Amino acid sequence: MKKIAGCVLMLLSIIPQISKAQSTRYIIQFKNKATNPFSLSNPTAFLSPQAIERRTRFNIAIDSTDLPVTPRYIDSIRSAGAVTILNTSKWLNSISIQTTDAAALTKINSFSFVKTSQAIAARTTAASDKFVDGQDHPSNTSHKETNLTADFFSYGSSFAQVHIHNGEFLHNIGLRGQGIIIGILDAGFQNYLTLRAFDSVRANGQILGVSDFVAHDGSVNEDNPHGMECFSTIAANIPGQFVGTAPKANFYLFRSEDASSEYPIEEHNWVCAAERVDSLGGDMISSSVGYNLFSNAAFNHTYAEMNGNTTMAAIGADLAAKKGILVVNSAGNEGDKPWGKIITPADGDSVMAVGAVNASGVAAGFTSRGPSSDGQVKPDVASVGISTVIQLPSNVIGTNNGTSFAAPNLAGVAACLWQGFREVNNMKIINALRQSGNRASNPNDTIGYGIPDVKKAMLFLLKDLASSSTSSSNCEATIKWTSKDKTGMKYQIERRVPGQTTFRKVGEINAIGTSFSSQTYEYTDDLTDVPSGILYYRIRQIIDTAKKSFAADYIDTTSTSFASSCLTGTNAISLSPNPSASIVSVTVNTSVSSQNIAIRVYNSLGQLVVEFKDSKAEGIAVYDIPVSHLPSGKYYVSAYDNKELIQTKELIKL
Repeated sequence: MKKIAGCVLMLLSIIPQISKAQSTRYIIQFKNKATNPFSLSNPTAFLSPQAIERRTRFNIAIDSTDLPVTPRYIDSIRSAGAVTILNTSKWLNSISIQTTDAAALTKINSFSFVKTSQAIAARTTAASDKFVDGQDHPSNTSHKETNLTADFFSYGSSFAQVHIHNGEFLHNIGLRGQGIIIGILDAGFQNYLTLRAFDSVRANGQILGVSDFVAHDGSVNEDNPHGMECFSTIAANIPGQFVGTAPKANFYLFRSEDASSEYPIEEHNWVCAAERVDSLGGDMISSSVGYNLFSNAAFNHTYAEMNGNTTMAAIGADLAAKKGILVVNSAGNEGDKPWGKIITPADGDSVMAVGAVNASGVAAGFTSRGPSSDGQVKPDVASVGISTVIQLPSNVIGTNNGTSFAAPNLAGVAACLWQGFREVNNMKIINALRQSGNRASNPNDTIGYGIPDVKKAMLFLLKDLASSSTSSSNCEATIKWTSKDKTGMKYQIERRVPGQTTFRKVGEINAIGTSFSSQTYEYTDDLTDVPSGILYYRIRQIIDTAKKSFAADYIDTTSTSFASSCLTGTNAISLSPNPSASIVSVTVNTSVSSQNIAIRVYNSLGQLVVEFKDSKAEGIAVYDIPVSHLPSGKYYVSAYDNKELIQTKELIKL
């Protein structure tokens, strides 16, 4: 995990004046995008079809931040002297350059279109690797799968880090990341071209492109291994040993981080890489870098700047989210250090910052604490960052510690969930994951909303999207609903009639989706002996029927007005449900009103065990009689009008 510095859209105003003799790299910010040959009316010139489709799908306006930096401004900077253009940010309307030409800097500052120029980094020098998340350890344990079901993947030692979120459930119903594009922003992806964990993604063409925003050499295979290790938690596919959380997703591998030093220019690199993910049509960013302290202390951030609105990285991350990208970032490993708090861009209000826990859900001592300086719950959520199974550059599978690994582990889970709900935007996916956390009702500063459970997150989204309606005629009610499902799931239909205080199950339908997709259903309910009035129905969707992991919730409620009762005869009663475990609804139909209706329940010895008294009008009335306290067995329910027996029915108590 690493750190870095920041700014706002007037981004250079907070960077301190550093002696230019100490620096060779600068950020030049422009006043505007005037005389720009690109136009918002022709976005295909600067955005991919996928990027435009994302904006269209989520009703995101294409605005001036999408326009490239004015080319003639860049040309003028380049021709000012011995200047090398490094990276260009359209979101921040700035470029980074490298130069030792003082005359060129003077000329650049004289240009009317230049807003500011600031030193932002020294010349690159060799230094020790700043990624200190933990120590890579070859996996020499007998850490085996503990799941007992026939999962689609055989996870081997990585099962625990998938299972902590019930990620295997998504994989089992076909959501494995297909069609989701994830940009991974990190310090390098050493040996990804030859390592075993990536055999599948290489063979299937799932790596869509790479780019180096540090060395600009077009390759990331020879650089720092940190990004590769993070990548493996998502993409690995070694059956029986190591499988990632979204092994079928597509990827861009972008090096934005210089592992040998720590300067604000890396924050600028990060924003430029995030823009590239956006322009290419990516869906997500998984980033395991972050910034607070620098190689030159004059650049250091303060905790007050961790407010989601100040640093370059946070501004860029929130702009990425504004463009519809789901941004996942590690919270930091500062929990046991003097800094203690989260680091940027984890402070972004639209960033899903991820803290670290072990496979049992216990928070890591090193995980950075919240809140952000403006009071946001941070981290947002947590995932496995202690002894996380990863691919090592030596081509063996090992483990390491850090929020660096917790973030991509959860990013893969989020990708699979989003695959199933492409109609909802990035923030709804983040919200669903937050609300599914084991601390959702009581978030804290260590793991935020807690450890997400994707079954709960799925039910949260299903409830948001489902719709239903009910109509009645000819002694029948027709209930229609639409929801997403797959075979193996099912629905229960429950009804509440006038006089009842609780809903009762009246039917059940098995899901028909051959893949997880939207389906429409219809159920017909017999209204014989149902009293007139407002009838309420609710649909309960069961997404996992295994007893050990039963997952269900009510996705919608609907009602209809039932104008006339469909009676089978007066002076009669009916019981529902029968058998019953808790409450039996006794429907009583009389031809006249009565002030003294009595419902009596007798056991098989003829002993009175329950009695209920009420008055009723002519026609049908329903009374809910509790029987949960009775032992299982056979009982007899009798209804009386005054002392006259109306009818007796047999009841089986479960």
